[in-house]
Amino acid sequence: MKKDVRQMLNDFMGGLQELSGTNPESVNAFMNLLGTSYAEGALDTKTKELISIGIAAYNRCEYCIVFHVYKALEAGATREQIIEAAMVAVAFGGGPSMAYSVTLLKDSIDEFEKDFK
Repeated sequence: MKKDVRQMLNDFMGGLQELSGTNPESVNAFMNLLGTSYAEGALDTKTKELISIGIAAYNRCEYCIVFHVYKALEAGATREQIIEAAMVAVAFGGGPSMAYSVTLLKDSIDEFEKDFK
C-alpha cells in the first residue's frame, strides 16, 4: 500500500508546530540547528539536502525521506540527482535502503516534483 507522502509531510510539519506550543525551547533548538546546518556555506543547500537524502535512505527514516526529498526539490535538485544520492545510500545500506528508495523516495519525487516546475 502506497503511503500518502504529502500527508506525511503535512503531519511532520504540523507535529513540529504542535510540539512547539508545549516545548518551544526544544523545537526552537532543533529548528536553529537545521537552519544553521542547511545555510549556504562551503556546500550549497541543494548539496546538503542530497546528503540528507542519502542519510535518510540509509537510516530508513520515512519522515526524513519525505521531508528531504521535498526540500531537495525546493532547492533545485533534479529527480536524477535525488535518485543518485539514494543509490549512494544503497551502497552502504543494501537491500533495506534500496527498498525505501524504490518505494517511498520514488513516490515522494513523483508527488512533489510538480510543485517546483
